[in-house]
Amino acid sequence: MKIIKQLCGALLLLAMAFNAQAQKKASGQIWSAEKANKWYAAHKWLSGADYIPATAINQLEMWQANTFDPKTIDKELGYAEGIGFNTMRVFLHSLAYKQDPAGFKKRMDKFLTIAASHHITPLFVFFDDCWNKEPKAGKQPEPKPGIHNSGWMQDPGQPASAQAANFPALEIYVKDVLKTFAHDKRILLWDLYNEPGNSGKGDSSLPLLKKVFGWAREVNPDQPISAGVWSWGLEALNEYQVTHSDVVTYHDYSPENEHLKTVQFLKMYGRPVICTEYMARPRNSRFETVMPMLKKENVGAINWGFVAGKTNTKYAWDTPIPDGGEPKEWFHEIFRPDGTPYKQEEVDVIKKLNGK
Repeated sequence: MKIIKQLCGALLLLAMAFNAQAQKKASGQIWSAEKANKWYAAHKWLSGADYIPATAINQLEMWQANTFDPKTIDKELGYAEGIGFNTMRVFLHSLAYKQDPAGFKKRMDKFLTIAASHHITPLFVFFDDCWNKEPKAGKQPEPKPGIHNSGWMQDPGQPASAQAANFPALEIYVKDVLKTFAHDKRILLWDLYNEPGNSGKGDSSLPLLKKVFGWAREVNPDQPISAGVWSWGLEALNEYQVTHSDVVTYHDYSPENEHLKTVQFLKMYGRPVICTEYMARPRNSRFETVMPMLKKENVGAINWGFVAGKTNTKYAWDTPIPDGGEPKEWFHEIFRPDGTPYKQEEVDVIKKLNGK
């Protein structure tokens, strides 16, 4: 999931917008910086991965009753525990909820029970503007050989995310899930909207972004809420995301030195900073260089990809291998399906940084 290269002018505009907006905030809404920093200080340094089991091609296959796979989840979260990860970022899907609200929440609870048994406190993602436009419940497509995220689904979809007629049902979904787990200490954070404006949507995603923040504030869960900035060209979205998030989250797939500039800028807000997507080897965003920098800066480190599987994210975004052959270098992922590391030296770095 791509990040557009930072532009200094856009950064300056965003900083100015934040300063102006911060002075207007009602104290009962966004957490104070003091509260956010106290929350962050109560946790060990956060490290983990964006997670979906290798047996699922997308969020629906992960969460639908017929394909929910607790055995694989337990096995793979065991790999995560083994290298010292203490969080995982996990995407939900509104259609899986719509099929069976009670069952969906039971499966979330089961996932949380498994995660807690491995000392992992996940964050959940509600909406998503990335990849395939028209999600459908039921049997999900098979992976297309050699194509990155060939079956990943947007949520609620395109043009569904811009159609206000869909908002009442989405409000029921978001509020029900948040109310059910509002006081659950097994959850780290709520990530309300992944990469709003992606897939060419631009500012058409702003109304739903504003709605989901409003719904979350009405529920007022114990956990912080956020939506990560990812494209500096989307100024209206960025301004809203940063000025309404309790903690600052972001995506960055650039090399260490460029990534550090992003970190330094985002720290200007005086709030905890968590990177919720990084690590793309051919782009020189690597564990060996970026992860130590993030720990030094006390920035949470959540990389995209964990166990190679049906999502095909070992292949690059824009470099398909139609015969499904092995890429010269994996784009994402840490482990092969049998649990052996793709690169032992990377796992050694991760374990060392996590004190394992």
